[in-house]
Amino acid sequence: MSTLDYVLNGLGTAMQWHNVIFVFLGVLIGTVVGVLPGIGPMSGVALLIPITATMTAGLGPEEAATSSIILLAGVYYGAMYGGSTTSILLNTPGESSSVVTTLDGYQMAKQGRAGAALAISAIGSFAAGIISLIGLIFLARPLSAVAIKFGPAEYFSLMVLGLLAISGLAGKSMVKALMMTAFGLLLATIGIDNVSGVERFTFGIPELYQGLEFLTVAVGTFAVGEVFKTILQREGNDGEIAKISRILPTKQDMKDSAAPIARGSVLGFFIGLLPGAGAILASFFAYIVEKKISKNPEKFGKGAIEGVASPEAANNAASGGAMIPLLTLGIPSSGTTAILMGAFIMYNVQPGPLLFQDHPQLAWGVIASMFVGNLMLLILNMPLVKVFAKVIETPAKYLIPLIIVFSVFGVYAVQYSTFDLMLIMGCGLVGYFLSKNDYPLAPLVLGLILGPMMENNMRRALTISNGDFMIFLQKPVSLVFLIIGLIWITIPLIMKLRGKNVLVNEEG
Repeated sequence: MSTLDYVLNGLGTAMQWHNVIFVFLGVLIGTVVGVLPGIGPMSGVALLIPITATMTAGLGPEEAATSSIILLAGVYYGAMYGGSTTSILLNTPGESSSVVTTLDGYQMAKQGRAGAALAISAIGSFAAGIISLIGLIFLARPLSAVAIKFGPAEYFSLMVLGLLAISGLAGKSMVKALMMTAFGLLLATIGIDNVSGVERFTFGIPELYQGLEFLTVAVGTFAVGEVFKTILQREGNDGEIAKISRILPTKQDMKDSAAPIARGSVLGFFIGLLPGAGAILASFFAYIVEKKISKNPEKFGKGAIEGVASPEAANNAASGGAMIPLLTLGIPSSGTTAILMGAFIMYNVQPGPLLFQDHPQLAWGVIASMFVGNLMLLILNMPLVKVFAKVIETPAKYLIPLIIVFSVFGVYAVQYSTFDLMLIMGCGLVGYFLSKNDYPLAPLVLGLILGPMMENNMRRALTISNGDFMIFLQKPVSLVFLIIGLIWITIPLIMKLRGKNVLVNEEG
């Protein structure tokens, strides 16, 4: 079968009536998640995994997995759309990759051009979604064909690269990020060892024999942690919401935005491919590029529409690009794709080179659903701009109980264990204190998910080499991954030293 046949089959899967509903629900919830400051795509996806498991209970295993991943992927790229709304109207990023949008978006809103800024961010996001989707279609199969040739040593080194990449670019301190990665890997060792049957770190607690459930830890640290943050820090939306008059952008706005959207989309897609880079880096890069090549760089930070169009296109393209290493190599390149990977594993589907061979309906169905979802987002976001502006005003006293209800019911529906309910609250408190002290949570979750796979591949590689660790350096591909990982951990040190000055300049 040709790639086009696979895409058409995937489109057939995505257009099944129940999957269309799941796409719509995903992008709608994702937009609201993006609009509400603080929740972010990671918390949104983690929170919805148990709910999707309940919603798809009547379907067959393959269909349930396909529908659930379609909905969760919709939440992921939908949140990228929604994040711009608060950035532009309230000067408060809905999620971290929309920080750059505040620089010019809020200035445009203050000049009475909020509608144009929101419309351009929606159009830019749609264009970026389509460009990243084309890249995904053409790169998915060749990459997975290469990855099939990987042995256990190559897989182990690839996972080390993924962990080092996320640690190198997460949070303000690389040391803290590496500590969180190590903490995640330690948590992954809890339970009964599959090979030797020895209990590890269970302290005689029967509930820990199966290890820590990724879902409980993810929902606890992200969603419940956010609740504790809101309660204990009494965070609220004190900003004044800008008024929206004209929604459609002018011809001049469209002309000024076309090239920045194209540049941001391509740049964002390729940055999204890189493990650990993600949407935040993509949006910053896109903004800096636009300012560098602009004939009037002084207008940036004062309401330049290019400063909204390019970063918004970049962060959406990055979310599409990030799906490629997840689907083809089984390596998450961001915190949200790490949680998506956990959802795949929960449905007994292993993302990676064999995904397109063993589960073509799921793989191509998810890819095709992204086209349907992006179309829905454009139709949703243009007329509903004023409605989403109202969502921002949701008081915390209504929002907090909802998040707690979803978290508790969601985890209990999947785990049926009161121990997990206590664990979710404990993880919430730990998540709050960690994020308060600038310890990034994404490396922890990634370490917890990749830990067992790394251990299995390391054991298999050492079995092949009779316990000789040199196998990881003797295999050329494995050696390349380890060298890239080493470079990746040193480059951010240089980038952060330079980047800090760049960001001060952007805001100053």
